[in-house]
Amino acid sequence: MDKIKIGFIGAGNMGTAIMKGIASSSVGENTELFAFDPDSAKVSELSKFGVSACKSEAELTEMCEYIFLAVKPQIIETVIEAAAPAVTSEKVIISIAAGISDEFIASKTIPEAKVILVMPNTPLLLGEGASALSRNDRVSDEEFDVILNVFRSCGKAAVIPKDKMKEIIAINGSSPAFIYLFAKSFIDYAEAVGIPSESAAELFSQSLIGSAKMISDSGYTIDELIKMVSSPGGTTLAGLDKLYDGKLTDTVRNCCESCTKRAYELSK
Repeated sequence: MDKIKIGFIGAGNMGTAIMKGIASSSVGENTELFAFDPDSAKVSELSKFGVSACKSEAELTEMCEYIFLAVKPQIIETVIEAAAPAVTSEKVIISIAAGISDEFIASKTIPEAKVILVMPNTPLLLGEGASALSRNDRVSDEEFDVILNVFRSCGKAAVIPKDKMKEIIAINGSSPAFIYLFAKSFIDYAEAVGIPSESAAELFSQSLIGSAKMISDSGYTIDELIKMVSSPGGTTLAGLDKLYDGKLTDTVRNCCESCTKRAYELSK
């Protein structure tokens, strides 16, 4: 059986993480990987993972069945236009750029373009990504499964409606940065009261991991999990009261809405 040819336009952190995920998983056994990046050194570094270099966006697009647009939204139009001459109705284009729609990609390539939209996140670098995927109607189930399995090889993946790809960004794409800021506040507090930052970081990061597993694996609702930690008159409730006073949930909602608004701006 012929191997599936998957190409990446862009070999930055996210594109590299996905390529490494493919190469190190069972998905890689039936896959040939190709990449193009203006910085040829980035692609050369990937040769140890079996990635072959291409000379241009168009060459890669012509050679591969699946083409990842692994670039920032600000430059994606230029990249699509460079690849467009080689796009046919048989190619599947996968975009990981925030806010970019399948209609935009079709308008810059061909009207019948097959497009899969993906919102991944940076924990892909450790094989612990959380990726949201959607597709337009031209992508077959078999084609979509190929890409779904790619992202499952790098962590967890969920299929969502195409018209919610901008709203999901705050939930999994940008949320690591929000979580890091939250974590920094706890570690800064630990340092302020004389606890070494290394110890605080280790304990708080493990608390994040454990708490995440409780959300995904315990069977309890989030409200039930909060109650389990909150003894009447205890320390947790004293802290929670301050978070409620500070309107933490309202602040998070405002954060998500601002993130989504920017995604819509980028799509124009």
